[in-house]
Order: sequence, then C-alpha cells, then structure tokens
Amino acid sequence: MPAPATLTVDLNALAANFHALEATGGVPVHPVVKADSYGLGAAACAARLMAEGARTFFVARTSEGERLRAALGNAPAIYVLDGCLAGRAARLRAAGLRPVLNTASQLAEWRSAGGGACGLQIDTGMNRLGFRVEDAPDAFEGLDLVLSHLACADDPAEPMNARQRDAFAAAAGRYPGTVRSFANSGGVFLGPDYAFDALRPGVCLYGGGPEGRPDARIRPVATLAAEVLQVREVPAGESVGYSRGFVADAPRRIATCAAGYADGVLRAYSPKGLVFVAGQLRPIVGRVSMDVCAVDVTGLEVAVGDPVELFGRNRMLDDAAGAAGTIAYELLTSVTARVPRVWV
Repeated sequence: MPAPATLTVDLNALAANFHALEATGGVPVHPVVKADSYGLGAAACAARLMAEGARTFFVARTSEGERLRAALGNAPAIYVLDGCLAGRAARLRAAGLRPVLNTASQLAEWRSAGGGACGLQIDTGMNRLGFRVEDAPDAFEGLDLVLSHLACADDPAEPMNARQRDAFAAAAGRYPGTVRSFANSGGVFLGPDYAFDALRPGVCLYGGGPEGRPDARIRPVATLAAEVLQVREVPAGESVGYSRGFVADAPRRIATCAAGYADGVLRAYSPKGLVFVAGQLRPIVGRVSMDVCAVDVTGLEVAVGDPVELFGRNRMLDDAAGAAGTIAYELLTSVTARVPRVWV
C-alpha cells in the first residue's frame, strides 16, 4: 500500500543539474553525496550520477563512505571530509576510502597506517576544517587532491569569496600535480577563476538554487507530498490545532494532511508556510503537529486522498525553506526515515 506521505526523487532532473553544473564550470563535477545525498538516497543518486559520468564523490563520515562503497563497487573514488579520525585508518583502507586530511594528527594517523591516496583541506578563512595556510604540510606521497571551502558563495558580492580564491590558488601551488577543488554549489556560478580542476557541488544537484532562492538553471529534484486525511468545515470563531494557533475569521474549509514534524515538516512552517493543492498555493494554518498539518482549502474541490505538495515543482524548495526561516539544506535533510523515498 502507498504511504500517506512520500518523497519522490526525479533522477532525470538530478542528471540535468549535474550536466548544467558541469557546463557552467567547464571542469568535471565531483558530487557531494553526504548525509545520504541530502536525504534523497545516496545509493540511488550516486548510481545515476555515475551513469552520467561522475567518477569521484564526497561524503562526510566514514560510515557513509562504507555504505556508498558497498552500493557502487570499486570504481569511483570516495573522499571522506571528516578525514582520518583516531582509530579509523583501518576502516578507511579496508573500504578503499580516501580521507581528506585536516590536521597534522590526521596526517600522522594516516601515514602510520600505511598511507595511500588521500586529500588535503586548506582553511582559507572559514575556520571550520582544514590546515591553516601557514601550517599546511609539504607535498607528500599519496596526496592526489587539495581542496578548500567557500564560506559565502551564496552571496556573489561578498569580498571574502575573492580573498579565499586567491589564498587557495597560492596554497594549492605547493602541491603540483594534485587535483584542485574549490567551488561548491554557489562557487560554480562565481566565474571560471573559481572552478580550478574539479567542482564540488551539493545542494544545486538536488534542486536548491546557488543563492538560496529558485534559479532557472537548476531543476527541482525532490517532491514531498502527503495525502489529505480529512476535510471539514470550521465555523467562524473556532480554532484549529494545538494552542488555538489558528482561529477562523470566517467559515473555513480545512484539510488535514498526513505530514507533520515526525516526517520533516518543520513546526516553523506555521504561520507562513504554503503548500500546493488543487492547483493553488494555500496556507498551512495552526500548529504543525507530529503527524499532520492543516491547510486552508476554502473554495477548492479537495477530497480525502488528494495530494498536497509541501515542496517540489509547484512549491519551490528554496521558497518553502524561506517561509520556514531556514535553508534548502535543512529542509531536505529534515525529511525523516518514516517517509519512503521513491526514485523515478
């Protein structure tokens, strides 16, 4: 039986975004598939991206890399952004994973286990992961990738972008022959001098815009939809949901939909959230609860079993995220395991 809420993943749209990013940047795309491809299913998404030509992937955790290796076989290179944490070298080597080394202790851990192919992260100003420029090690055997991460790529006017680019270009020059990767999703669109040798996009592959808003160059990939469970007439003056979060100012027709915060529909959707139902965008009313949310469908022909789109082709991901006061990354990764994924 179909589930009352589903997350549908359009693999053709994923492939189209992959090729659009590649064409824009002019160099190969190395997809970021961490966090289970931002909640869309890393095994399915990476397999399709491999079919489109991807040969290198990035994950965050060793365990993610192990699962991806089991799904994809030995062909692709898989880099682990956490690096080589204490006691993890044997697991990394057993799964054929390449740590992105971030500290001197990680480098020592990797070398003591026998080393091998790996990456190196240079911190060019984000102060998150990686060697500071002045502390970066000399070139060493096995190093085949050097990367850094843009802090403000979603804002093309931010001067820090150029400062980071220039710092990375200088630092990467110490490692001749290695692949240089700098541009994340937003960085792909900052210009050719940000591309270096390989792009490393994430959210734009999965339908988020490079500047945190819908972008015509990026196709929607994920659709979160839920069935209508019940439709009722609510008289003026009566309330809907917990804590009287919505009080009808006139007679209203309210549809209760089978998606709540246990499915990944953020409570912050109320009171600004909109959903697509019966050909229109309509507001979520009252508090989002654990298993359901309520939608004002006054004047619409809506029946039990009808679909309500929380984000997708008709309610763009970035717009839905903005209404909840968050970003597309959080919206995608908040969809819980209770919601089955359907790949089409």
